[in-house]
Amino acid sequence: MDTDAILADLAEHWPVYAAIPFIAALIGYVTKRVAIEMMFRPLRFVGIRPFLGWQGVLPANAERMAAIATETLTKDLVDPKEIFARLDPEQVAKEVEGPLLEAVDDVTREVMEQYQPHVWEALPPNARRMLLARVRAQAPRSITTIMRQVADNIEDVFDLKHMVVTNLARDKALLNSLIRDISRTEMRFIARSGIYFGFALGIVQLFVWASTKEPLVMPAAGFVIGWVTDWLALKMIFLPREPRTFLGVYRWQGVFQKRRHQVAADYGDMIASQIITVPNILEAVLRGPKSDRLFDMIQREVQRAIDGQAGAVKPFVAFTVGTRRFQDMKRAAAAKAMDRLPETVHHAEEYAVGALDVRNTIVERMRGLGPLQFEALLRPAFRQDEWKLIMVGAVIGGFVGELQVLLMLH
Repeated sequence: MDTDAILADLAEHWPVYAAIPFIAALIGYVTKRVAIEMMFRPLRFVGIRPFLGWQGVLPANAERMAAIATETLTKDLVDPKEIFARLDPEQVAKEVEGPLLEAVDDVTREVMEQYQPHVWEALPPNARRMLLARVRAQAPRSITTIMRQVADNIEDVFDLKHMVVTNLARDKALLNSLIRDISRTEMRFIARSGIYFGFALGIVQLFVWASTKEPLVMPAAGFVIGWVTDWLALKMIFLPREPRTFLGVYRWQGVFQKRRHQVAADYGDMIASQIITVPNILEAVLRGPKSDRLFDMIQREVQRAIDGQAGAVKPFVAFTVGTRRFQDMKRAAAAKAMDRLPETVHHAEEYAVGALDVRNTIVERMRGLGPLQFEALLRPAFRQDEWKLIMVGAVIGGFVGELQVLLMLH
């Protein structure tokens, strides 16, 4: 097709040709939005397994993603021993003193009524009050002792990695939120970049179509637009890691790297408010894979306290109750104390949140990470399955390009 014919065709059908770059920009934007949503939705597989359907990339790989996020968190940001060392055992005992004494009264009564109902009933009220007062006096010291033992041996009773992975893998919406919230700006950049890249490629598409009138050009160009713009946008999020100047005038740094101070604040807020929380820590300590070791600590301390209260009459008590029954009584007291622990310790939550200072610890450490370590916070969410997102963009681009052909020919 000669130049005059091309110019004549452009003049005659200029509205259609003028629309091509704008449609290409729309292709770029739509493919990006679809790719972004496919990262996170749906939370559960929709379709016919194993291949006919889709589940969001993050939810589908929740355990792997959670493990990767946890590796950075536990390796570079949070040291459980350092964090727990900030708790003052005596202050914890003071914070829980009221509910602790109430729990001590209840546990003492329950154990005595279970193992020595006749003795308990026969005791005069003054004697009961005296016994409870002695146990009450010992309780804060026992809590302080247990807290010191926990702080000194935190790795024996608390598995931070297990807690974080369990919570993120179990709650896929939380995992989505963790990644999506800290990368919201990057997601907007991806979507907007589709408009700019698509428009530029659409101009090329316009002249190729005007020159060839080849029906395959539009879907092929749409495929390329979807592929290239998705690929380029993903690369521009992370690269270059340090600011670089291109063509002597254009300065660029990966969007995620450029925002590291804000990302650190957002990430710290999310982790401290949703994941490494006092209730989650307590749940992990009491019911996690190492909870039996905490129970052993409590049992030893409760038994020591009971033996201390029995004092000189311990042989007589053991003889009266029976040595085996006396041991059972001490174990029962420890088990009941363990059952009441979550309710009791809950009253120290406000103090613990301030003392542990998880949020500021994470923010400070994140801002000190090197570019590669910082990139590892978000990059794994894209890396393994990014080809799927790019391919989806390319296929949608090809489909819209075919629609353009129909528009051109009719």
